[in-house]
Amino acid sequence: MAEPCLSCGACCASFRVDFHVADLETSPGGCVPVALTVPVTATLVRMRGTDEGPPRCIALAGKVGQQASCTIYENRPGPCRDFAPFAALGIGDEGCARARRRHGLTPLGE
Repeated sequence: MAEPCLSCGACCASFRVDFHVADLETSPGGCVPVALTVPVTATLVRMRGTDEGPPRCIALAGKVGQQASCTIYENRPGPCRDFAPFAALGIGDEGCARARRRHGLTPLGE
C-alpha cells in the first residue's frame, strides 16, 4: 500500500503549523527552510500559508486528495513529522480524519 501521507495533503491544507525555531535550517540539527516560515514569537515560527483562510502550507504542491506532495518532505518540521503516525499503515487518527473530511475525503481505515 502506498503511504497516503505522500499523496493526500489534506492535513497540509487544514491546520496551522507552528514549531520551535530549533527546527529551522539556521539552527544546529534544524532543516526547515527559513524562507517558508513567518515568525510568531522569539522562539516560535509558523509555516507560511497555514494561517490563511483556508489554510494551505506553502510547501504543499498539487491537488489535495488526488496528487499532492510536500516539497520539503525530508526537511519538514516536527509537527508534520508527528502528525498521523499510523497513516503509513492505512490507519488515521482524529486529526487526520477531520482534515480528510474537510476536503471531502473518506477517513483512513473506513
